[in-house]
Amino acid sequence: MLLRHLRYLLAVADNGGFTRAAEALHVSQPTLSQQIRQLEDTLGVVLFDRTSRTVKPTDAGQAYIECARRVLVELEAGKRALHDVKDLSRGTLRLAMTPTFMAYLVGPLMRDYMTLYPNIHLEIFELSMADIETGLAEDSLDIAIAFDEVRSPDIETIPAFVEILGLVVGREHPLYDWKKPLTAEQVAQLNFALLTPNFATRVCIDEYFAKTSITPNVVIEVNSVNTLLEVMRHTAVATILPEPIATQDRALRRIGLLDKGPQRGAALLRRKNNYHSAASVAFMELMLDESVRR
Repeated sequence: MLLRHLRYLLAVADNGGFTRAAEALHVSQPTLSQQIRQLEDTLGVVLFDRTSRTVKPTDAGQAYIECARRVLVELEAGKRALHDVKDLSRGTLRLAMTPTFMAYLVGPLMRDYMTLYPNIHLEIFELSMADIETGLAEDSLDIAIAFDEVRSPDIETIPAFVEILGLVVGREHPLYDWKKPLTAEQVAQLNFALLTPNFATRVCIDEYFAKTSITPNVVIEVNSVNTLLEVMRHTAVATILPEPIATQDRALRRIGLLDKGPQRGAALLRRKNNYHSAASVAFMELMLDESVRR
């Protein structure tokens, strides 16, 4: 059995058939079919059910496919380890953040990281929590900044800091110069623009509203943090976002709440039992050092 056989196996599984898999691999369909047959003969099992219109893995095939994926991930990690440079004179960092962290963390962190390690090539991705876990598991990401509640047992979480969410308004809002903390009753009278329910931040906000017995008047919902910030700058609506987002440069101001605003743990995420490049370890140390100084 060769590494080629594993790649061909996964191509058939991912493309749902031999024709599309052959196109993706740039090989002929007979060649691909022959390679899969060789693998089946070597293993002594049938890996694919070819009797239906779509090619589907057998039970044995599905089990072997899952193992093959893990093998290829580990091999790619090993290849990166061979090329890693410990003195950080070169290298690559593949970093992901969830959208709200991206809105206020990425700039300062990249400034400081690039000052320390100017020769590291950076690849930065704004992803959902689910996509971050997938990327880490598949070794397409080195490290991420996200929330400390992960579903996958293969993901390691390293606590970084506690993020506090607060009530935020723009210059167009009548409360922009308001000095006193708002009661739950006053918050309930406001019009809100919020992120859509598929955001982890929105889930946290909804839990806060339920806890404080507030039924918010949500007049705008958006699926982008940048869009939400634009809405805040030009309309008289309120929102709830991480407090550091409310800056003078953005023409946004945080209004105090009598009831403590929602909080959540921010963490560095990386794959367990994986090779961690020098570039990712340096980023982790920088992030944790800056968190201590907060």
